[in-house]
Amino acid sequence: MFTKSAEGDTMPAVRSGSASGARSVLSSDLRITGNISTTGMIEVLGDVQGDIDARTLLIGAEGTVTGKIRAEAVEVRGNLSGSASCVQFTLRSTAVASVQVTYETLVIESGAVIDGKFKHAAAK
Repeated sequence: MFTKSAEGDTMPAVRSGSASGARSVLSSDLRITGNISTTGMIEVLGDVQGDIDARTLLIGAEGTVTGKIRAEAVEVRGNLSGSASCVQFTLRSTAVASVQVTYETLVIESGAVIDGKFKHAAAK
């Protein structure tokens, strides 16, 4: 159930606290309807319909998330629909996003398909 992504680990470093550095991988054959909350990292390779609270969220190239995201770092390689509030937001070249984002650091690679609104949050 817990596997390393075939795409590798390219998430930006985020500060570590007392929370565990646990990594949960939601495999490609998994569909979840409901909210997810963790103090660690979630890698979505399947389909999640619901809100996600995590330290880091990686949506793999085959992954789909529909909902409200709150995380320190979000990296999208697959599909994201909804809203995101984060410190670091990255859209890779394979990303398809229809999203409203509040961010401090934004990276958008050439090739990403985007329909949304982006708002820079003032640093604390």
